[in-house]
Amino acid sequence: MLTQTIKHFVSRLLATPPSGPVRLPLDKHGIDRRLVSRHAIKVCEVLNQEGFDAYIVGGAVRDLIVGLQPKDFDVATNATPNQIRPLFRRARIIGRRFQLVHVVFGQEIIETSTFRAPSSGEQETDEHGRILRDNVFGTHEEDAARRDFTINALYYDPLKEEVIDFHQGVADLKNRVVRMIGDPETRYREDPVRMLRALRFQAKLGARIDPATEAPISRLAPLIEHVPASRLFDETLKLLTCGHAMDCLRELRRSGLTKSLIPLIDRIFEEEGGEAFVEIALSRTDDRVRQGKAVSPSFLFAALLWRLVEKRWAAETAQGVQRNEALIRAADSVIEAQMDKLAIQRRHQADMREIWLMQARFERATVRSIWRMMEQPRFRAAVDFLQLRAEAREVDSVLAQWWMDLSNSGDERRSQMIDTWQAGHTGARHLAGGTTRRRRRRHRTPDEAPSASNPPAE
Repeated sequence: MLTQTIKHFVSRLLATPPSGPVRLPLDKHGIDRRLVSRHAIKVCEVLNQEGFDAYIVGGAVRDLIVGLQPKDFDVATNATPNQIRPLFRRARIIGRRFQLVHVVFGQEIIETSTFRAPSSGEQETDEHGRILRDNVFGTHEEDAARRDFTINALYYDPLKEEVIDFHQGVADLKNRVVRMIGDPETRYREDPVRMLRALRFQAKLGARIDPATEAPISRLAPLIEHVPASRLFDETLKLLTCGHAMDCLRELRRSGLTKSLIPLIDRIFEEEGGEAFVEIALSRTDDRVRQGKAVSPSFLFAALLWRLVEKRWAAETAQGVQRNEALIRAADSVIEAQMDKLAIQRRHQADMREIWLMQARFERATVRSIWRMMEQPRFRAAVDFLQLRAEAREVDSVLAQWWMDLSNSGDERRSQMIDTWQAGHTGARHLAGGTTRRRRRRHRTPDEAPSASNPPAE
């Protein structure tokens, strides 16, 4: 007990800067207010008008300073959730571990939280030190002290255009250093997901992790197993869509975190060509992220796990199982094996299976099956996946290009392509419909065709 008290005192001491916060004007931080969400600014304005302090906080400030476009904007304030909610027409209080308010503006949600106090050792925790309930409000200074990394403890006042820096976060950003606030081991035990965040920021910012911050990660990696699977899925998705996915995966393996997060990754990388296939898929994902395009989680995890599905597919086929049935068994077994660690949502599982199962149908298509496949919502995603396999030299690139051309064509051109294809398969009497061309249906035009990384609304 005495040891914990001493560690807590040292943690609080390290978390409190000796000279107080630094207020940086526009010429010191360089944030262009035009790049800030007008809805986040609106939330700050309303709270200020009611006599409260309010700032844009965390990742948005970090990204704006280094020249990246934030994905979302959060606000921190000294107003409580019950004081915030009545000020906005569409606002709701959420959260069990810590209550906050979602202020809704159309499609954008501004997450608005009350300043929180750092860990006092009195919060409800599990046997490993992970905080389960943390609904303690605090001051602005305390809120900065309880944030994980110095680069995230930055507050932007959009009305005065000032950045308030409590822990030299701007200096760490300029030096590209990821540094924990307080004692790293204590902070990782409070929330093991911070280990994943450290690796993500390292890759995303081209930074290095401070040695004291990095030292406990390999030893504490097993703590990840005690984080809820749904939260791990969200954090893993952030890792894979940060624009530097392959770097993140390699760091995860080096630190030992994949064993508790995506245990199948080590097996995938050990398979012949497994790492190369994942690298091809993730490089395409990184390109889309850097271009500001959407990324489909279903497609991403389908690519990540494909080598294991393919190996199991080959094994089932070798035992005499029909190819389509063998692929179904392989897909189900791989998804089931991963579910113990990573809670891939059911809708994503269904999409992954559809993408995988079409791969067998591409190779042995019939006229009838071609038309039916084009009606499937994940047809374009499956075609894009076939392109990945062609780039990895798994399938004939000519075959993959034919399907891509088909997916990009209009109805008339599709009919011509299928007629030409059928004519080339002389003697193929097994083709459904024989030599009679199927009645044409209304299909999507090329502009309407969904892509793998921008699927139709779920």
